[in-house]
Amino acid sequence: MKSALSAKHFHNEEAAYQFVEARLWPNGPICPHCGGVDRISKMGGKSTRIGVYKCYQCRKPFTVKVGTVFEASHVPMRHWLQAIFLLSSSKKGISSNQLHRTLGCTLKTAWFISHRIREAMRVTGSTPMGGEGEIIEADETFIGRIEGQPKRRAGWGHKNVVLTLVMRGGEARSFHVDSTTIADIVPILRANIKAQSGINTDEANQYKNLSKHFPLHDSVNHKAEEYVRYEYPITGEPEKIITTNSVEGYFSVFKKGMKGVYQHCKEKHLHRYLSEFDFRYSNRIALGVNDVARAERALKGAVGKRLTYRTTGN
Repeated sequence: MKSALSAKHFHNEEAAYQFVEARLWPNGPICPHCGGVDRISKMGGKSTRIGVYKCYQCRKPFTVKVGTVFEASHVPMRHWLQAIFLLSSSKKGISSNQLHRTLGCTLKTAWFISHRIREAMRVTGSTPMGGEGEIIEADETFIGRIEGQPKRRAGWGHKNVVLTLVMRGGEARSFHVDSTTIADIVPILRANIKAQSGINTDEANQYKNLSKHFPLHDSVNHKAEEYVRYEYPITGEPEKIITTNSVEGYFSVFKKGMKGVYQHCKEKHLHRYLSEFDFRYSNRIALGVNDVARAERALKGAVGKRLTYRTTGN
């Protein structure tokens, strides 16, 4: 059996650039400065860096890194690809300390690489989830501590609130929200779920009047230890399964990763960790996406996203 990490692009810098170019420029190089595709040549001088092209329309040099999360990075491309694969294939994530030891870079560099990859995993321009015949499960969980709040306090008022929507048998979307009130929760549901979708929640107050927006809303009563309910609306029709077990399963992996692997996350970075866990869940084996394909999807998400160390750290 051959290791996935034995591929040439993980060990050879020129092969790494060719691998990235083939996926980000499937129809040939594109100048990131002027958008031109004609009159572009690869530079081949002895002192020229690997992967440098020159556009003879705007007369500017460039590499495939320009306009991506790799831009202005001095980390070798093969190490970027190793990091993307490791972060994409580790179900509960991989810590910056582990990346630092594996890649042989500084801890600061490993931390920054991780955040850039999470930015590449972030989905943009999403349309509402679900549709006729689809079921969306919605629930909240609490993680970490809001900055400025005391370390020991009863209840969850001092914790960050995460709202997650899971399409049963499909994708996940998570949001860092201010509270569990109707004012914070319902607008997100309306913006991200098609009205004709079925929606399953628990018995929380913020969901009690949700049927005004989603006629096919059903709930389970966790306080009464009801976790799954089966209904048969019409004789001969498939049974109706009402549960939030899918989103609870998402939270199980998320919390094991955040507590067991990452251990600590500042409130300002939480949205990027949510993007990471959403990405792996939405591109999982059950949906026909293996580790190699998942890493390639993360790589393609690097385009058009720029994250500097200053904006990440502040």
